[in-house]
Amino acid sequence: MTKSALVDNHNITITGPENGQPMLFAHGFGCDQEMWRHVAPHFEDRYRVILFDYVGSGRSKRRFRRSKYQNLSGYVDDLVEICTTLDLRDIIFVGHSVSAMIGLLAVQQIADRFTKTILISPSPCYLNVGEYLGGFERKEIDQLLDSLESNYQGWSDQMASLLMYDAAHPELTQELSQSFCRMDPTVAYTFATATFLADHRSILPGHAIPTLILQNKQDRIAAEVVGEYTSEQIPGSQLVYLDNIGHCPHLSSPQLTIDAIENFL
Repeated sequence: MTKSALVDNHNITITGPENGQPMLFAHGFGCDQEMWRHVAPHFEDRYRVILFDYVGSGRSKRRFRRSKYQNLSGYVDDLVEICTTLDLRDIIFVGHSVSAMIGLLAVQQIADRFTKTILISPSPCYLNVGEYLGGFERKEIDQLLDSLESNYQGWSDQMASLLMYDAAHPELTQELSQSFCRMDPTVAYTFATATFLADHRSILPGHAIPTLILQNKQDRIAAEVVGEYTSEQIPGSQLVYLDNIGHCPHLSSPQLTIDAIENFL
């Protein structure tokens, strides 16, 4: 694929100095690059800031194929393609939620292109498995997916409330719900299944790139124990707790998020 076609297909936007170190922001499930609007501009004076939309999200124009995106490997392939086609090197990767694992999987393929990874509200596995506490029983995830299929509007409202978990910011909950509703239900179901049923704990110990993990103190999607586990498994990683309620600190506590990233960089 040509560079111009890739940029158009993923609605890629690039700002900052042309010779700046690339800082690639990857949004979470049901969102798009607009979710970085309070954080990404802060880094444009020094870094080459790259934003994009996953297939089926935001203003992406690339055709969604369920067979490709039924697990995270399809999204990983797209991320790798973005990095290689744009010839990005010394990348600082910033991934929210499921994009944290998508980013780590991409690093496995093209590690020489990355220099730092910043994982915001990550979870390698949302399921409770043995002694590992991911936060959800399998039956809870199945009910969540069934609700998505049967009542997408209701599911969008419920999921947005679960993600934000903050009565002080009802406008952000509404924004998330509207973002979910803009996704085609088939895309949402496929991406949700790939997200919530995945188990990528095994890749953590092999991740050798300097890593920052930002963990919210009140997060109903990825609790503190998940962030602590992720940090323990990634050698040399830094774990920073944010005094933030909910799963999306880049929306509800952008300055805390910016400060933590700056300190790491």
